[in-house]
Amino acid sequence: MSAYETVIGLEVHAQLKTKSKIWCSCSTRFGAEPNAHTCPVCTGMPGTLPVLNKRAVEYAVKMSLAVDCTINKRSVFARKNYFYPDLPMGYQISQFELPVAEHGHVVITTSKGEKTIGITRIHMENDAGKNIHSDSENVSFVDLNRAGVPLIEIVSEPDMRSPEEAVAYLKALRAILVYLEICDGNMEEGSFRCDANVSLRPVGQKELGTRTELKNMNSFRNVERALKYEIERQRDMLDDGEKVVQQTRLFDVSKGVTRSMRGKEEANDYRYFPDPDLVPLVFDDQQLEAWKEELPELPRAKKERFMKEYGLSLYDAETLTADKGLAEYFEQAVAAYPQPKKIGNWMMTEMLKELNDTGRDIRACVFEPVHLAKLVKLMDDGLISGKIAKKVFGALFEEGGDPEAYVKEKGMIQISDTSAIEGYVDEVIAENPDEVARFKGGEKKLTGFFVGQVMKKSRGKANPKLVNELLARKMG
Repeated sequence: MSAYETVIGLEVHAQLKTKSKIWCSCSTRFGAEPNAHTCPVCTGMPGTLPVLNKRAVEYAVKMSLAVDCTINKRSVFARKNYFYPDLPMGYQISQFELPVAEHGHVVITTSKGEKTIGITRIHMENDAGKNIHSDSENVSFVDLNRAGVPLIEIVSEPDMRSPEEAVAYLKALRAILVYLEICDGNMEEGSFRCDANVSLRPVGQKELGTRTELKNMNSFRNVERALKYEIERQRDMLDDGEKVVQQTRLFDVSKGVTRSMRGKEEANDYRYFPDPDLVPLVFDDQQLEAWKEELPELPRAKKERFMKEYGLSLYDAETLTADKGLAEYFEQAVAAYPQPKKIGNWMMTEMLKELNDTGRDIRACVFEPVHLAKLVKLMDDGLISGKIAKKVFGALFEEGGDPEAYVKEKGMIQISDTSAIEGYVDEVIAENPDEVARFKGGEKKLTGFFVGQVMKKSRGKANPKLVNELLARKMG
């Protein structure tokens, strides 16, 4: 069996979070009735003219700056001609020879360490509509609400060598877009999606192999699955002496396989030419500098700061900065109670579990950062145990509120009175003579049994540290 190297390049489409479409004033709001957000411009009526959305330009430039692209001072819109029912103009207004930006990069982290992935270009274009195929009738419907929603397409260099690297690259791009607040990054709704170009070549060969393009991947998990399947499919073909055909393939999510959709088009198939209705985009240094000054602290810089400022590990810092809302929540909690490691641990375990189970965004969490800080402090002060803290968190995550007031109201304050706990310990020792004898005979694992019995008698309120100390003293 021959040894092959996988080569992957990604074309990422990100819907820009503007209120109106790129060429008209129709709303971009997701989930409206079909064709409710349309007008003569975005439905391609004859005689209509596009007017460029300035905010979309700003967002495209900010993303380009965030990934260290070179901004082209002059860029041109072009008509990309192809015919589908959901493309009402009969062409897409995009950019070809002169995009907004070129030659950037993103640094990713995988199990093998850090790697730089090149970005070939970032260009602007409008989204197409959506075809809806009926299961009960032999008909299809067209919803043009999405037609004209502003997009940026981020085209990578073919620098990725595994599905893991491809997913890490996508996550890095998505994080930057969300940090910039220019895209919501929702893959299920299609506001962040990608096409993957995949090829194999013999190890050591410089020339690229014949590629296929993969579509219909609406989650990071499905991107990974589709790439793994396609790599194996191409490897089997090459081992059998067959030729890989350049084509576009769809990923069948339910079966986990890719299927041929059509022959892959080349640039000349689209018959690009400059759009005669739109003047070139021209940027001046003052405007570019102003947009650059507005860039927030980005994920990579924030991760490095968290490690240096809060003493977090690489894993903890990456987890807490992967989402902007999570990072902001963490910093607010630490400001209220400067114990970053303890607060970080709670967020990465209990908080993320609740968010994932409920499908909520941390920005909508009613359990505020100061409340988490108070909860951790209550544990540190010995007023509640870790077990009780989890119960309090579970209750207040749903309804919000001050944890200190809650534990007092519910009578959950931990017993730290040595004499009271000593009474429970004496009772447990007296009630379990056989276990005491076994413990003194060397079965030290029975410590957990005695602690459990004391906690049961105290209804979970006894300070576990004091319980252990008293048991050790009384039973040697």
